[in-house]
Amino acid sequence: MATATSIHAVPCSAGRPKRRSQRRGASTVAVRAVRNAIRHLGFGIRDVRSPEDILAADRLVFPGVGAFGSAMDVLTRSGMADALREYIRRDRPFLGICLGLQLLFDSSEENGPISGLGVVPGVVRRFDSSKGLIVPHIGWNALEITKDTQLLKGAEGHHVYFVHSYHALPSDENKEWISSVCNYGESFISSISMGNIQAVQFHPEKSGATGLSILKNFLSPNSSGSKVPSRRKASNLAKRVIACLDVRSNDSGDLVVTKGDQYDVRNLGKPVDLASQYYIDGADEVSFLNITGFRDFPLGDLPMLEVLRCASEKVFVPLTVGGGIRDFTDANGSSVRVFQVKTGKSSLEQISRVYGNQAVVVSIDPRRVYVKNPEEVQFKTVKMSNKGPLGEEYAWYQCTVSGGRDSRPIGAYELAKAVEELGAGEILLNCIDCDGQGCGFDIDLVKMVSDAVTIPVIASSGAGAVEHFSEVFEKTNASAALAAGIFHRKEVPISAVKEHLVDAGVEVRV
Repeated sequence: MATATSIHAVPCSAGRPKRRSQRRGASTVAVRAVRNAIRHLGFGIRDVRSPEDILAADRLVFPGVGAFGSAMDVLTRSGMADALREYIRRDRPFLGICLGLQLLFDSSEENGPISGLGVVPGVVRRFDSSKGLIVPHIGWNALEITKDTQLLKGAEGHHVYFVHSYHALPSDENKEWISSVCNYGESFISSISMGNIQAVQFHPEKSGATGLSILKNFLSPNSSGSKVPSRRKASNLAKRVIACLDVRSNDSGDLVVTKGDQYDVRNLGKPVDLASQYYIDGADEVSFLNITGFRDFPLGDLPMLEVLRCASEKVFVPLTVGGGIRDFTDANGSSVRVFQVKTGKSSLEQISRVYGNQAVVVSIDPRRVYVKNPEEVQFKTVKMSNKGPLGEEYAWYQCTVSGGRDSRPIGAYELAKAVEELGAGEILLNCIDCDGQGCGFDIDLVKMVSDAVTIPVIASSGAGAVEHFSEVFEKTNASAALAAGIFHRKEVPISAVKEHLVDAGVEVRV
C-alpha cells in the first residue's frame, strides 16, 4: 500500500443516521466504493472524522452523496464547512466527486436556494424535464475537455458514469475553473480545475478503467498516466446494458444466484465472482435482486450486504441492490410504509429528499390483461402489436407482487406516474408474461411507460438475442436494457450485445 501520502476522504452524506442499522445506507455504500477504488490502486486512505482531520490531510477526496441542502447542514453543524474552505484556500490537493463538486459553488436551487461553500462562482440548477429531457441524468456520457489537466489525461473520447438531477452551469464568472463540460440537453460543468483544486460531476470510482485512471492521476500526479484503449469515440449519452443477478437464500441459509432451474450457485462468493466477470465482460451496471424479499428476508440482512461490499471491491461500474424493502426508518426513528399518497412522509419522498431521487429505483412487475374494449377498465390500455388469445386487440398491464404470484388493482402506467410523483428517480420495468421466454422485451409495455414518465426506464424480461436489445432502444424511450439468464448461461455474451448495438448505430460504452 502506498502510505507515504496521507489521503483522507470526507464521507459527506445528506443523512444523519442515529442507529447502526441506518448507517447501512446509500451514503455508506457510495463512500465505500470510492475507498475501495483507491485501495485497488494501491493507496491507503482514512476517513475524516473531524475538522482537524481535514487540515491534516496531504490529499483530500470529497465524495458527496445526497441532497445539497442536507449535506450543507451536516458540514456546517460539524464545523467541516469552514475547514474545507480553509483547506482549499491553502491550495492543497483536493478532489470533489458528484455532490462534492456541486457543494463548491455559491448556491443550489435544490430545496432552495441554499448557499454552498462559495469556492466557485455559480448556481446549481435542476435539469429541465419540461423540454422532454429524462431526469435524473443517469448513465455513461462523454466529456468535452476544455482545459489541459493532469487529472483528465487519458479520458478523452471515453464515457464516464453520471447519476444526478442537478448540474452546475458554465458562466463568464466560472469559465476559468472549467476543465470539461458535458452535454445533456444543454452544456453543463462536468469537471473543474484550479491549481490543486479538482472536482468532477461524474463518478470515477464507477467509470471502469477510465475512472480508475482518473483517480490514479489525482493520487499519483507524477506518474505518466495510462490511456485506456477505445474502439469508438464517445459522443453522447450511451444506452446501458445491465447484467442482473437474482439472489435468494436457500433452505441452508446460503445465498444462491438463480434463474429458474438453469443456474444455481450455493456459495456466498459465487455471486461476487459472477458480478466481477460481468464487469470484465463490459456490463454497464450490475444489479443484485433479493428475490427472497417477499418471504420477509429484509434488504438489510447481513449476507446480502456482504455480497454488495465484496462486489464493490472488484467491480468498478455501478452496483444496485433491491428487494426486501418494507419500510424506511428516518432520522427520528419513525417507520413508514413505502407507498402512500403524497404527504411528504412516505418512504419514497423521504429517501428522495435526503439522498436525492437518483438514489431511488422502483421495480414494477406487471402482466397483461386482455380486453376487447378499452372502456371495459379504468386503467390505461394499449393496442397490442399481437392480439390476445381470444382475438383481443387491447390490454392493460396489472401490477403484481410476490414474484408475480399476487395481483393488485392498479395498472403499470398509473403506478409509474405515481412513483415518479412521489420521488422515484428510475423505474425497473419487468413483464411477467415475457420473463424467461427469450422472445424479446414487451415493446408495448416499455413504450407505454417510458413515454408516460420523465425519469429513466430500464427494460427487463424477455431478452433472448442481441436483436432484442437494439429493438427496445430503437422503438421505445428505454434508457437501459437488463438481462439475466442469457448472460448466466453464456447464450448471449455482453460483448456480442455491445458489438451488435454499435453496428445498429446505438451509442454504447465499448
